[in-house]
Amino acid sequence: MPSTLPAGEPVPDDGALPSAALTGVGERPFGVYVHVPFCRVRCGYCDFNTYTADELGPGAGRSSYAGTAVAEVRLARSVLGDRDVPVSTVFVGGGTPTLLAPDELGRILAAIDDELGLAPGAEVTTEANPDSVDAADLARLREAGFTRVSFGMQSAVPHVLATLDRTHDPLRVPQVTAWARDAGFEHVSLDLIYGTPGETLADWETTVEAALSCGPDHISAYSLIVEDGTALARRVTRGELPMPDEDDLADKYLLVDERLAQAGLRWYEVSNWARDDADRCRHNLLYWTGGDWWGIGPGAHSHVGGVRWWNVKHPAAYADRLAAGRSPAHAREVLDAESRRVERVLLELRLRDGLPVEVLDEAGRAAVPDLVERGLLVEEGTLLVPTRTGRLLADALVRDLLP
Repeated sequence: MPSTLPAGEPVPDDGALPSAALTGVGERPFGVYVHVPFCRVRCGYCDFNTYTADELGPGAGRSSYAGTAVAEVRLARSVLGDRDVPVSTVFVGGGTPTLLAPDELGRILAAIDDELGLAPGAEVTTEANPDSVDAADLARLREAGFTRVSFGMQSAVPHVLATLDRTHDPLRVPQVTAWARDAGFEHVSLDLIYGTPGETLADWETTVEAALSCGPDHISAYSLIVEDGTALARRVTRGELPMPDEDDLADKYLLVDERLAQAGLRWYEVSNWARDDADRCRHNLLYWTGGDWWGIGPGAHSHVGGVRWWNVKHPAAYADRLAAGRSPAHAREVLDAESRRVERVLLELRLRDGLPVEVLDEAGRAAVPDLVERGLLVEEGTLLVPTRTGRLLADALVRDLLP
């Protein structure tokens, strides 16, 4: 798979960070993301950095992956030095993380705890496909220290799942959510996708109601994006499937937002709803509010103190670098003050907690009254919060506030 990573600037072989980036590390929230790049099949819509068994060469398979990831955890400890860096969140994503055995995922988590230290009450999440775990797996994951599980439900309608190349039986979802509760998971989330070609509004309503019937405390709902280079994009280009329709996407967003609100799940980010504040995904909030995190795994991105870097994409190249005692980072960028301000506007404007108006420049602040009058923003003290209409027009909001 050819690399599509940005060029950036070189990273030292030992992964050392500029001293300015390390100032205050441990005083800000710190998270760890672990990317597990394996899937049984490649979903036609997915452009994530994932690989099936046929696409991997020697030394890059599942059997050796946990040890390689642990090596990067140890590199992180070396780069961060003797600073106290309590890890408040861990998120294991993919791919399909639960293609690794629970003990292997537990081994990576134990290394994070041993090398960096998990903060008391740390949130520890793994993603899972409904057909990649059973009751025993979930019990072992909970025993290993995972506190939260996010299941890739996507849809409850068989023909929609088929278009997405998803292989699980929709009836498996209520079963795995019940198993997760029985195993003692504190938080259970479901991920949904709307706007799949051929999905009617009634299909989407069926999915939302099926998700709610499982009793999750968190739901993520994302509109389908046809990404260049995917099998889905090729089918659209050939005229086999239509592009998602913007009006249809808006109708489906309004439906999910209304139904989840009625069921007691409140939006806290444009595409995320939680039963209460304790059920929000703290790891994702760390991303959205400019925290520090170290990304473990091929293609994983990291951010510490205004420095962002990204690892080489292929698992074999990733493993080779770590085996040679080198950082797996492909390149990095040092964000200047203006770049960080712009990112705050882009991200915090998506949050129910709002964007502090002081983050805007003079031209952005001048645009606020008109956006309020048009019903796209509300002012809550010194915070700007998007309305439901504003959430639908988030890109336009950003353009107005970053003229």
